[in-house]
Amino acid sequence: MAKSILIIDDEKTIRWSLGEALGECGYDVADADGVAEGVRAFREKSPDLVLLDMKLPDGSGIDVLKSVKAEDPGVPVIMMTAYGEVETAVEAMKGGAYDFILKPYALEKLKVTIGNALETERLRSEIAYLKSRTTGKDGFKSFIGQSTAMLDIFEKIRKIGHSKANTILVTGESGSGKELVARAIHACSYAEPRPFMEINCASVPETLLESELFGYEKGAFTDAKTRKKGLVELAEGGTLFLDEIGEMGVTLQARLLRVLENKTFRRVGGLKDMTVNTRIVSATNRDLEQAIRDKVFREDLYYRLKVIPITIPPLRERKEDIPLLVTHFIERFNHELGKQVQPPGRDVLHCLLRYDWPGNVRELKNVVERAMLLEAEEELLVEHLPPEIRGGGGEIAAPGSASVIDRFMPMTLREVERQQIERTLAQTSGNKSKAAAILGISRQTLREKLKGFRSADGESPAGAPQQ
Repeated sequence: MAKSILIIDDEKTIRWSLGEALGECGYDVADADGVAEGVRAFREKSPDLVLLDMKLPDGSGIDVLKSVKAEDPGVPVIMMTAYGEVETAVEAMKGGAYDFILKPYALEKLKVTIGNALETERLRSEIAYLKSRTTGKDGFKSFIGQSTAMLDIFEKIRKIGHSKANTILVTGESGSGKELVARAIHACSYAEPRPFMEINCASVPETLLESELFGYEKGAFTDAKTRKKGLVELAEGGTLFLDEIGEMGVTLQARLLRVLENKTFRRVGGLKDMTVNTRIVSATNRDLEQAIRDKVFREDLYYRLKVIPITIPPLRERKEDIPLLVTHFIERFNHELGKQVQPPGRDVLHCLLRYDWPGNVRELKNVVERAMLLEAEEELLVEHLPPEIRGGGGEIAAPGSASVIDRFMPMTLREVERQQIERTLAQTSGNKSKAAAILGISRQTLREKLKGFRSADGESPAGAPQQ
């Protein structure tokens, strides 16, 4: 996305010469000749940087600086001043200006200053966002697997990373590792650091989700005190991960489709179309084709998202990965907890391998973490495992063998989902909070699914008392 610069100077020749020089550098340049016009142009153009003369015919550059910083504190402002106004320029820097240059200016030095200011703001925005969402994830290194299915996914990730693919859809059950796929794609894609932004579409109300994704202008709504950049903009040149894309409202889906098709968007309350070059990785555990039939997901968006699909198999279908995953989690929590727990013995692995893991890799990680926090000191033992795992029946599933779900009669995905929820509720004795945690969904989502089942047949699933 070309960066935009607003030049505010009362000398027409300076505006013209600067505009020509900066335009040749690839910047999108606009100009204004005074305080009133400059403030108006800033609100209309939403520039990434302002070049501001100290003396203007209808006021001071300080007045414009104050208005700009009130609208958007993050926009860098470079003051242009004559020799006799250095003290005023220093005062302007105290008021939020990024730097000042003396007239007559050296064009090459000015270009360097502009480049530094834009890069500083990009890094500041990215760091602020990352600080607000500390994840502790490390991309490809945390993605563990040795099964044929996972090796195929690793190879696909590497191919995507070396391509110019901008739209990827990752599907799989809750807890199967969809976010890790997105991070692995990002890690394989760029030789230098690029932004990775993420948001869970199910955890944010739609009105707030729109602001989070696209940002907003000052005054767009009651609490919009300053301009805010959205994740689409902050992820410029990198990756935006949209988790639980199936929960996004239809109205917002239309705006996302525009980003995918035209590479343009507008901030909430904005008047200017902005261009963006961002790779979008979406993920869902929902059957989007059924959602299309239910008229809650746009068909055109679905096919636009599904340019490159990746489906992660559930853990019960790749049990040969379990020993490797357990070893990885033990090593990780040994480091975090300052312990020296040894890899599990055959009896523990026997229990882990015969369990079906409805919560997938997330549930396995939680089981190991809980055992190491509360029980295990030197070795992970059978008695450290939850009752449903150490007491589960059945034989160890051989790699590639049919899972419990595979042995059911043919059924719809909704029926499979219902049976999985029923079994999980039965294992937790009807405790919805525990069941939701194992399934990797919120308690409210679980309640809504149960309500849907009851409305369909007037009954409550096993283990789920009527409320």
